[in-house]
Amino acid sequence: MKKSQAYFYHLIIIFSVASWGFNVVATKVLVTTFMPITVTSFRIMTASICVFIVLYFIKKVRIPTRSEFVYIFFGGLFNVVGHHYFLSIGLTETSAANGGLILGLGPLLTTILAFFFLGNKATIFRMIGIILGFTGVSFIVVKSSGNISGISIGDIYVFLSILSQAISFIIIKKSSTTMDPRLTTGYMLAIGSVILFIISLVKEPSGLHSLSNGSFGIWITFFASAIIATALGHMFYNYGIEKVGVTEASIYMNLTPFFSLVGAFFFIGEKIALAHILGFVLILIGVLLGSGTLEGWIYTTKQKRKVVYERKVKSS
Repeated sequence: MKKSQAYFYHLIIIFSVASWGFNVVATKVLVTTFMPITVTSFRIMTASICVFIVLYFIKKVRIPTRSEFVYIFFGGLFNVVGHHYFLSIGLTETSAANGGLILGLGPLLTTILAFFFLGNKATIFRMIGIILGFTGVSFIVVKSSGNISGISIGDIYVFLSILSQAISFIIIKKSSTTMDPRLTTGYMLAIGSVILFIISLVKEPSGLHSLSNGSFGIWITFFASAIIATALGHMFYNYGIEKVGVTEASIYMNLTPFFSLVGAFFFIGEKIALAHILGFVLILIGVLLGSGTLEGWIYTTKQKRKVVYERKVKSS
C-alpha cells in the first residue's frame, strides 16, 4: 500500500470518529427540540435509506438468509433500538459533555462482556484499564451531581445506551454471517428505526406534531447527523477497517469523547470542567489498556519490524 493511500484511509477513519463525537452534540440539540424517540426513529430511518442508496450503486444489496436475519434482528434490537432509545432519553437529562465521555466506555464494556461470553483472556493490563476507565466516569458523575449517591438519571440512561451497544457487538461477533458488514448495518438501521417509531407512537403521542417545531438550522443538524455521522460515518469506518486493520482503526475510536467535549464547548456552549478533562484522560488510558488496543498495537508494530528486518537480511 502506498503512503498516500494509507494516509487517506486513516483520514476517513478520523473523519468517522470525529463525526460520531460531534453527533453526540447534534443528538443533544435534536432531542431537546423535538420529542426524543420520534426524532431518533426518523433520523435512523434517514440514515438507513442513505446506506441502501450507496450500497445499491456499489451493487452490495441482497436479501439476507434466515440465519443472517436472526443476527441482524437481535443485533439491531440492541445496537439500534436499545442504544439510541436510551441515548435519546439520556441526553435530555444530562449534558453532551457527560454523554460523550460515558459513551467512551464502549470498548471497555465490550471487553468485559467478551471475558464472559467469548472466553477472552483477562490480562493484568486489561484489568488495570477497566479500573481506570470506570474511575474516569466516576469523576464525571461526581462533578455533575456533587456526590456519588446523586447520580444523574441521564448519565444512567447513557450508560445503558453504551451497554446495549456493547451487547450487540458480542452478538455480531458470535454470528457466522457472511453478509457484508455495511449491508448488515443498513438492515439493522432500517429494522431498528421501525421499532423505534412504533415505540414513539406509544410513548410520545404528540411526537409527529413536535417535528413541526424545527427551524432551518435544526433540520440541517438533523440531516447532518443522519447522513454524515450515522450513515457515512459507519460505512467509512467499516471501509477503513478493511484497509488498515482492526487494531489500528480501533485506536482512533478513543478520540470520540474528545470530539464530544470540543463540540459541546464550541457549538452549544457547555462548560468543560477539570473533572471532564481528568475523566477523559482516565477513560482514554483505560480504554487503551483495557480493550487490548495498546497490546495489539505493540504486537503489530513488532511483527512489522520483524518482517522488515527479515527482508533486509535476505536481501543483504
